Amino acid sequence: MKANKDRILIVGAGPVGLVAACCLSQAGIPVTVVETSRDLPSDLRASTFHPPTLDMLDRFGIGEKLVERGLICPQWQFRDRQEGVIATFDLGVLAGETNHPYRLQCEQWKMSEELRGLIEADSQIEMIYGAKAVDVRQDDDNVTLTIEYADGGRTELAGRYLIGCDGARSNIRKALDISFDGLTIPEIFLSMSTSFKFDEAIEDLTSIAYLTDPNEWAVLLRTPSLWRVLLPTDPNQTEEEIKSPETMERRLQALCPKPGTYDIVHATAYRVHQRVAATYVAGRIFLAGDAAHLNNPLGGMGMNGGIHDAVNLCDKLVDVWTGKAPLEITERYNRQRRKVAIETVQEQSLRNRRMMAENDPTARAAYHDEMRRTVEDPAALKNFLMRSSMIQSLRDLESVA
Repeated sequence: MKANKDRILIVGAGPVGLVAACCLSQAGIPVTVVETSRDLPSDLRASTFHPPTLDMLDRFGIGEKLVERGLICPQWQFRDRQEGVIATFDLGVLAGETNHPYRLQCEQWKMSEELRGLIEADSQIEMIYGAKAVDVRQDDDNVTLTIEYADGGRTELAGRYLIGCDGARSNIRKALDISFDGLTIPEIFLSMSTSFKFDEAIEDLTSIAYLTDPNEWAVLLRTPSLWRVLLPTDPNQTEEEIKSPETMERRLQALCPKPGTYDIVHATAYRVHQRVAATYVAGRIFLAGDAAHLNNPLGGMGMNGGIHDAVNLCDKLVDVWTGKAPLEITERYNRQRRKVAIETVQEQSLRNRRMMAENDPTARAAYHDEMRRTVEDPAALKNFLMRSSMIQSLRDLESVA
């Protein structure tokens, strides 16, 4: 039975959906959130928070809480597996542009935990767990969402608008028949988490480091409790082959030889896609986060971009809800956030991958020289960090009509 029509529906209780719910509730708008999982995911997933994302989370009073639970990283590095440090980037130059001139390494489940704590104390937000969206339709005034429970039972929910934050395989996007064009990265990405302290074994290593190599690039990320290692992997191998203890041990030893074996706490192998939805807006229904765009993880822009989507969209929906703006203002959300996804996130993440995987000696040397010149030039360094930290893309949106 349809009920609670005078509200906004959100599908998906990941970081993007929870941020959207809190944005709307903070403005006095009732929200219903539908989530397939019954529990808060506690895997590592995304862990990098860029400065403007933390600025946005300050509006809910959780930015500093995440800082307390995370690891402040004032610098990050571009290295070569043979040569060592190529360039170290100091985010302190962003002081005055953001309240958080650093990257924060903090597992995304901690943010979800903080947001759910706010939601549990908020009578305007209703959470429905253990249910998936199976269909959606709309008319001139409302949206009707059909959800299905684990036992097969179905019901309908009604709202004035709906935000699909239901991930890469979004049922909302599929129900609207919105194309999701792009490409699939050839190699599989293998992520391994270990308690081994790379910073004590590798000289001058920062907590975030990108290592180029003509044969096998790598990324090293430190979280509050573990180090994460990301490596490209032959897509012709099976998951069992990729994640066999012997293979993972061999690859870690090649990266950083050490006595004894590595303690691998968690490992996952996954395909990486670069895709953008043809539109983020379909009448009263909107897409955000992975439902709207996917990119490779080099640069840590996926979760951050999704949170930026949620804040941008919800600020506009608040104006629509209160009568300050017509529904058509949401088309500006579509133009703004698709522009960022295509021209900034996609372009930058693909460029990062090209730099990491470059095997032509001349091109590799050119990349390295470019990085060195950038850190030596204060103006170029600030411009680079404004872009790589996602601050500039947000400011550029002001000019998008």
